[in-house]
Parts: sequence; structure tokens; C-alpha cells
Amino acid sequence: MALTVSLGIPTLTPMVVHLKPETESRLRELCATTGRAPDDLVEDAMAGYLAELAETRKMLDARYDETRSGRVKPIDGDEAFSRIRAKSEERRRP
Repeated sequence: MALTVSLGIPTLTPMVVHLKPETESRLRELCATTGRAPDDLVEDAMAGYLAELAETRKMLDARYDETRSGRVKPIDGDEAFSRIRAKSEERRRP
């Protein structure tokens, strides 16, 4: 994506997005069923993805800060999975 400056006001230049044939086919199908333009659907999808990515990054940064400061104690991955399996087994018992 390129930003150009015109009279001090940043504007976005048009962008070409290359999709795999199966993704393009799914996009065209969605356009046909919803009546929305491909540009609109791609814009909405990217906006949602970028918002989710920013939220995930924020959460990971917070978790890292909590771990680094000692407020949260990290646990081993195997231990975490063992705890999850144990809770799952407890819930299955009558």
C-alpha cells in the first residue's frame, strides 16, 4: 500500500489484491448472494482482520508485561494441557 501526499493531505492510492482462484471464486459467490461489490467485501474483511490483529497484539503485549513483571507466573505447556484434560474429564463425569 502506498501513501501519496497531495497538498499535505495523505490519501491512499488504489491497490491491486491478488487472490488464489478458490478465494476469488468464494468472493464472487458471496458478492452474488449478498449483492455487495467485491471492493466493499474486501474492505470490510481487511478492516475486521486488522482490528482483530491489533486487539490480539494489545492482549499479547499486556500478557507479556504481566509475565515480565511477575504478576503472572508462566506454566509449562504440558502442564497447561494436563489441567485442561483434567477439567474436561471432570465435566464428563455424572
